[in-house]
Amino acid sequence: MSEQVKIEQEQKSNVSAKDNILLEVKNLKKYYPVTAGFFKRKVGDVKAVDDISITLKRGETFGLVGESGCGKSTTGRTILRLTDATDGQILFEGKDITKLKGSSLRKFRRNIQMVFQDPYASLNSKMMVGRIVDEPIRNFTRQTSKELEPEVKALLSKVGLREEDYYKYPHEFSGGQRQRIGIARALALQPKLVIADEPVSALDVSIQSQVLNLLKEMQTEFELTYLFIAHDLSVVKHMSDRIGVMYLGNMVEVGDNNAIYKEPLHPYTKALTSAIPEPDPLKKKERIILEGDVPSPQNPPSGCVFHTRCPAAMPECKKVIPQLKEVRSKHKVACLLYD
Repeated sequence: MSEQVKIEQEQKSNVSAKDNILLEVKNLKKYYPVTAGFFKRKVGDVKAVDDISITLKRGETFGLVGESGCGKSTTGRTILRLTDATDGQILFEGKDITKLKGSSLRKFRRNIQMVFQDPYASLNSKMMVGRIVDEPIRNFTRQTSKELEPEVKALLSKVGLREEDYYKYPHEFSGGQRQRIGIARALALQPKLVIADEPVSALDVSIQSQVLNLLKEMQTEFELTYLFIAHDLSVVKHMSDRIGVMYLGNMVEVGDNNAIYKEPLHPYTKALTSAIPEPDPLKKKERIILEGDVPSPQNPPSGCVFHTRCPAAMPECKKVIPQLKEVRSKHKVACLLYD
């Protein structure tokens, strides 16, 4: 094979890989200012998301896990542009959407929708289900509710509700049914990316599996890409192709499903996976108990943010900020143990 042919094949491969990337987040930061005094002087920042990078391929599910308050939901809302990023870039299909405003931002919103955590607070109690689901479509087209009624009823059927539910109100449904309405609303515009922010954490365990299976069915039917945010590791394992682990606003490990659960590299990930219940009562599993509390995001530790609770901490961990880098094939970790 000639050198020219090899170069052309590599170029085609690179173009194909680039086209396959739907979302690319580069060095994303989201800080909330802390003010004090009569004149509300800025005295610091709450570093909710502190310099993280994510890449989502078309059709995959990327799971984002971590303790409550680690910045998972803030990451999702910032990507959706419900809140503006402090720094960094958000590239959707290669286009920078970080600074979009006005009509450009409105047009972009068709591509990304969100399923919210609370199925009770996320639905307008004064609107019929049909109006809730068709509202996104009416916002972007001149179609009326009457014209959209057959389409909306068909969508309700797809998510496991009845066509007559079109005329009911949210208070007439259970939590699981309300979340199905939320999923139908998110799918109404046929988006390319759906951000699911802990979509089953407020539901009964018996209902959770039904909603998760529904999300998988909808992903196949509508060719969706998911950013799946959760703190339940068993749920993330069931749903995700790749997983990112967050701690105190930082991404500490990224890898595919099997790598994260079978061979975790970061001490924090090892502690999280050790807490997953073992279905076999005869099989013993060593629990890793982390000492201390999560530091304040307003005053994070120097060096590695995890060193104050890390069982493998070294003196260098207090001084050096570890960078997220690939230490195994498609498996990245931010830890000085692998330098």
